Amino acid sequence: MDKQQIVNYFIERGILVSPDFLEGDFNEEKLIELFKESNPLVLNKDLATMVKDKESVDSVNWDDFDKARVDKERGKEQRVYDTFLQLLSYAEEVESEAGLEKDSEKEAEPIGMNAVTVKETSTREGNVVVLFNYQDKVGKKEVKDFVAHFRSRYEFLKRILVKRTELQDSISIGKLKGKKEGERLSIIGLVVEKRKTKNGHWMVELEDPTGRINVLFSIKNKTLLEAAEDLVLDEVIGVSGSSGKDIVFSNDVYFPDIPISHELKKAPEEGHAAFISDVQIGSSHFLPEDFLKFVKWLRGEYGDEEQRENGRKVKYLFIVGDGVEGVGIYPGQEKDLLIEDACEQYTELARYLKMVPTDVKIIICGGNHDPLRIAEPQPLLDKKYAAALYELPNVIMVTNPSVVNIHSSENFQGFNILVYHGWSLIYYSDAVNSLRVKGGMDQVQLIMEFLLKKRHLCPTHTANLYVPDSRGDPLVIDRIPDVFVTGHVHRVRVSNYRNVTNINCGCWTSQSENEEKRGIVPEPAKVPVLNLMTRKVRVMNFFGGEDGRGE
Repeated sequence: MDKQQIVNYFIERGILVSPDFLEGDFNEEKLIELFKESNPLVLNKDLATMVKDKESVDSVNWDDFDKARVDKERGKEQRVYDTFLQLLSYAEEVESEAGLEKDSEKEAEPIGMNAVTVKETSTREGNVVVLFNYQDKVGKKEVKDFVAHFRSRYEFLKRILVKRTELQDSISIGKLKGKKEGERLSIIGLVVEKRKTKNGHWMVELEDPTGRINVLFSIKNKTLLEAAEDLVLDEVIGVSGSSGKDIVFSNDVYFPDIPISHELKKAPEEGHAAFISDVQIGSSHFLPEDFLKFVKWLRGEYGDEEQRENGRKVKYLFIVGDGVEGVGIYPGQEKDLLIEDACEQYTELARYLKMVPTDVKIIICGGNHDPLRIAEPQPLLDKKYAAALYELPNVIMVTNPSVVNIHSSENFQGFNILVYHGWSLIYYSDAVNSLRVKGGMDQVQLIMEFLLKKRHLCPTHTANLYVPDSRGDPLVIDRIPDVFVTGHVHRVRVSNYRNVTNINCGCWTSQSENEEKRGIVPEPAKVPVLNLMTRKVRVMNFFGGEDGRGE
C-alpha cells in the first residue's frame, strides 16, 4: 500500500490528512495498526514521525492534542503541542553521567511513567502542564504482569547505567561462564538477595534476564563495603570487578543516579511555589487558626508588608496528599475525628481553598489518608467523595505519583515537579543503615536523595503495596525532576541534590496519640516556599504565635 492509498484509507475513516503528511518518515502498515482504535482529527508529518516506534497510542487524549495543534498553527501557543510530541516520541537518549565524554545527554525513553496525559491550565499569572498522570490498565493482574513490570524496570535503568564509561562493556550474567578466573569485567543486575558472611564481607546476588551470580564486596574496601550494606532488594546496580569460580569479586559499584551535569534551572520571571501536605481536615488535631493564617497570607492579608508581598507572589500551591483525615485509617481513629464523613471533610477543605485567590493554581494529589486504594500509583481523588474540590476552578488533580510542569513561558521551559506523597519514606528510614544512623525520618531529605540515586520511588518488593503494570514500572524516576516534593512524615526538610530541589512538607495537625505511639513528632504549620527565580527555599512558620515568620 503506497502513501496515497494510506491517505485515502484515513480520509475514509474520517481522519483528515495534512499536506505535509506524505513527507513523514513512517511505516505504512504500522501506522494503520496504531490508529485502528485511536482517532486524531488530523494526521500530519510531526505525528506520523513521532509515533513510528510506538507500540500503542491508546492513552493519548486526542481532543487535547488537536486543540494544542490548532493553537500552535494559529500562533497562539506552541509549548503544549511540543510537550505532546515529546511525550509521544519517547525517542530520547540517556542523560550524561560522571565520566562520560559528552557534557549532556537527553533522558532515556520513559517507560515508567508512560501513560501519556497532558493537561494544561494557564492564566496570565502562571502556567501548569500535567506531564504525567498514571492511567490504570484495566484487567486482571497475573504473574506475567509482575514479570513485565520488573523486566521493564531493569531494562530502563540498565540503559542509564550502560552509558557510564565503566559499564559500557558490561556483559550479561549468562556469559560469565566463559570468563577466565581473574578476568576483568562489568555486569548490571537487579539485587535479589544480600547477606553478610562470617568474615564480614557482603555477598550480594544479582539477576538479569540471563541468570544469577553472587558478587562479593570485600571487607578490605571500607567504602565499597558501606555501599553494599546500603543496597536494597530489587534495585538495579552496575558492578565492575573480576571473575571467579561462580562468583564476581567487586571493586566498584554504580547507581543510575542523577547526573552531576544536571542543570539548575532558574526562571527569568519571579514567582513563588508553596508546598504543603497532611492538612488532614476532619481530625480533632487539625489546627484551623494556623491554616487560616496561611490562607490569609496567600491573599496578601497576613504578616508584615514584606511577608504580605511574598504571599501575593505565590502562583502555585501544591497539596501533596492527605488533604483530609479520612475514615478508618488506623484502629481507634474514630476518637480523633471531628468530622466523621469523608465527603464532609473534603467540603470543609474546599471551604478553606475557596478563600485562596483564583489566580493561584492548586495542584492536589492523594495520600494514604484519602479515600483511595493504598496501592501505588494512587489514582486521582474520587469525585464521589471530593466533589467539592472538583468544583473549584483553580484546582488541578494529579495522581500519586505525578509529574507537573509549572511556570513555563515563551522563552523558558518551566520546572518539572515530581510529586509523591511518600509512603516508602518510613520503610527506607529503617531499612537502610546509613539513613537510620543519620536520623531516619528526622532527616527525611536524605531518604529523598537516596531514592533519586536509585532512580526509583520504592524499589523493594513488599516495601509498599503497588500495582504491577506490564507497560512499565510507574515508580521509576524516568524524567529527572527540577523539584522532588513529598510529605507523609510530617517534617519540613529541604536539600539540594545535584541541582534537584528536595522538599518534604510538614503537616497541619498537632501530635495525636497514634503518632506518639509510632514515634512521629510533627512539625505543623510550616510551609516551604520556593522562589522560582533564585531557586532558594524559605520556610514560613504559621504555628501558634509565630506570626508568619520566615526561617
